[in-house]
Amino acid sequence: MRTARRESPLDLYNLVLGAFLIASPWLFHMTREVARIEAWGVGALLVAISVAALLAFSLWEEWISFAVGLWMIVSPWVLGFAHTPAMKLNIGIGTVVMCLSGLELFLVYDRTHESVSS
Repeated sequence: MRTARRESPLDLYNLVLGAFLIASPWLFHMTREVARIEAWGVGALLVAISVAALLAFSLWEEWISFAVGLWMIVSPWVLGFAHTPAMKLNIGIGTVVMCLSGLELFLVYDRTHESVSS
C-alpha cells in the first residue's frame, strides 16, 4: 500500500494555480494575445507537472515547477506585456509557485538528511 507524502498538498496547490492560470484570460479579460497564450501554456504545464508529481513523485518535477515560476516572473518583459494587469498576475502566481516548489524541495531534502543523521 502506498503512503501519502507529507508534501503532496503543495503539489495540489500548484495544480490549482495551474488551473487558475488556464482560466485567467477569461476571468481578467486579457487583451494581449501573447499574455493569453502564455497563461494557457504555463497553466497547462503546471497542471501536467502537478498531476505527475501527485501520481509518481520525482525531484525533477519540483525543479521544473520552480523554473516555471521563475519564467512567469520574467516573461512579461521577455514576451512584451510588461505594465499590464497580466504582468501582475504572472509575477504573483510565479512567486507563489516558486515558494511552494522551494518549500517542497527543502522538505524533501530535510527528510532525507534527517534519516541519515539519526
